[in-house]
Amino acid sequence: MKSMSETKGVDAAGISGLREVMLGQVLAPADTGYDEARQVWNGTVNRRPALIARCEDVADVQRALGFAVEHDLPVAVRGGGHSVAGFSTCDAGVLIDLGLMRTVSVDAQTRVARAQSGATGAEFDRATQEHGLATTLGVVSTTGIAGLTLGGGIGWLMRKHGLACDNLLSVDLVTANGCLVTASADQNPDLFWALKGGGGNFGVVTSFEYRLHPVGPMVYGGGVAYAPEHRRVVLESYRELTRKAPDELTTYAAMTAGPDGSPVAAIAACYAGDPAEGARLLDPTKAAVGEPLLDGLGLLSYIEQQSRVDEGYPRGEYHYWRSCFLDDLTDDVIDVLVDRASDVQAPPALELIVEHMGGAIAEGDGAFAHRDAKYDVLIAANWTDPVDQDRCVSWARDTAAALEPHSRGGYTNYEPDADGAYVQDAYGDRLVRLRALKAQYDPHNVFHLNQNVTPAS
Repeated sequence: MKSMSETKGVDAAGISGLREVMLGQVLAPADTGYDEARQVWNGTVNRRPALIARCEDVADVQRALGFAVEHDLPVAVRGGGHSVAGFSTCDAGVLIDLGLMRTVSVDAQTRVARAQSGATGAEFDRATQEHGLATTLGVVSTTGIAGLTLGGGIGWLMRKHGLACDNLLSVDLVTANGCLVTASADQNPDLFWALKGGGGNFGVVTSFEYRLHPVGPMVYGGGVAYAPEHRRVVLESYRELTRKAPDELTTYAAMTAGPDGSPVAAIAACYAGDPAEGARLLDPTKAAVGEPLLDGLGLLSYIEQQSRVDEGYPRGEYHYWRSCFLDDLTDDVIDVLVDRASDVQAPPALELIVEHMGGAIAEGDGAFAHRDAKYDVLIAANWTDPVDQDRCVSWARDTAAALEPHSRGGYTNYEPDADGAYVQDAYGDRLVRLRALKAQYDPHNVFHLNQNVTPAS
């Protein structure tokens, strides 16, 4: 049996009572299946919840949350479990697991999808692509839609159709007092604004409604990789490409490792329009850099585009990420990226990824800040051997520090830290409004295992 320190405030009778009223399974540390159920995507996160509530419907969510509040236990919420920072689990608290709530339904006539919050990007894409439709989601399809959307949602369609959160039509969530609330442009619009980038600060989302767009089934996408000595010219050519790119074209430049582990400089793309036009736009950039090591740009299904890097981010590996936004990809920034990329190889997999923002992102509203940024930089350290942890984390932190004079803020879904200074930088002048809404919907900060917005006093 586990000690009471692991199950603070929980006794056998209390657990039994919760099991009696929940449709889904309730797992305690001594139960078969607990160790498997507590695992999350990031292998550095090794936490032991007092209880794991595997919810099957909204009522289960309400009961699990009510139990946690009644027993004064920390609350973590898990959709896909892909949080880099490990916010989708906790120690000695109640983990509300939404992984069994993953239905996606599509109304092709109105171009609207309704998805439960345990669905992954892959499940969502499969359902919508049956009708030739899609919306912005992430670039790793095993990611859950919930955390991705609530943090903003950077993805291949963002410059044409906005972030994932910009495509929300409504959100159903259970607030700290156990009430089921709908937020949309017409119902609770202030809360709806907060949910578009404000993270998991305001409740447990049980379902989303998204606006869909005609996409696919085939798109021009993929990537092209060059030898590492071409890093500078790749970044310079990428800069020229992005300065002229139409909103239909979303691209990123990556200083990463190729399939054999050797370092490469790459450009990846997705064109949300006529594939022939996508090829026409990318050909000059390819010609400017020179002969590639690997040319994977071409026609592929949208499903393939969405999942093409999944193998590089398997469940259970170790991850530490940082990020920042850029107003421009200046020569000074390129100098920093080229210098820091000198350590890029695999294993471990150290990556610098420059994502082109702009387009429809700047037109959206909501809590997601830095909408006017031209680029986002992901500094990703990924490793499999624990002996590499200190070196990898130091590399990511040092790289973030080197970019700091040229950057601002950061993308909350990429960041591992949740201190007050970071939250201020992430939300900027939106933080005052977010704190007021936090005081209204979660005055006791029940939902604090996140990039935490503290309630206004």
